[in-house]
Amino acid sequence: MKTLTFIRHAESLANAGGVTMPNHLIPLSPYGQNQARQLADALDVTPSGVLISAFLRTQETAKPFCERVSALPVVHPLLHEFCTIDPAFIEGMNIEQRRPITEGYWSEANPDKRMGEDAESFHEFAARVIGFEKELDGLADATVIFGHGMWLALLVWRLLGFSTQGSSAMQAFRRFQLALPMPNCAIYTLERSTGGNWSARANEAITQRFSSSIMRHTFR
Repeated sequence: MKTLTFIRHAESLANAGGVTMPNHLIPLSPYGQNQARQLADALDVTPSGVLISAFLRTQETAKPFCERVSALPVVHPLLHEFCTIDPAFIEGMNIEQRRPITEGYWSEANPDKRMGEDAESFHEFAARVIGFEKELDGLADATVIFGHGMWLALLVWRLLGFSTQGSSAMQAFRRFQLALPMPNCAIYTLERSTGGNWSARANEAITQRFSSSIMRHTFR
């Protein structure tokens, strides 16, 4: 059996209600920096490798853990979070001001719609996740992956056998994603059985440990 460990990044400034900034440059909040240090101590795994997204918040989350285990993280080009709206469209807005625009995008549920040049469509996002899914078999056992909540939710959705094609699939996924327990620093284990199938399960002990002490929990 092969086991991979997937970790959602610690609290970012955006999660904490900060104003819009370029997606890849959003850092951790001071609270998130502390979470990352606690997470490094809580992770009981010796990684064969560490993957991170191109976004700063995953890199800052991974840093304390990588320093503890003397690992060099590698940026994977498919791991970054879904950019639903071009930051230029929502410049200067905080999380509450952005919320109606985000909700409108998901309510419209046009999987081919791109909200600006620096955004991607739902179908483009799904293609990235599917691309990574095809690489799972080639990853070494005990790989640790620092990534994003919506991204992982879509991977889990795919592993459950659900479609990502069309408006109804997009709406169904959004309901699933909002209901899936995914606080900052949530840990999910991806396992490949002897039959070659992949499954995902939450590391409930660590996730509850962080959830109980992390009251500020928002989805982007």
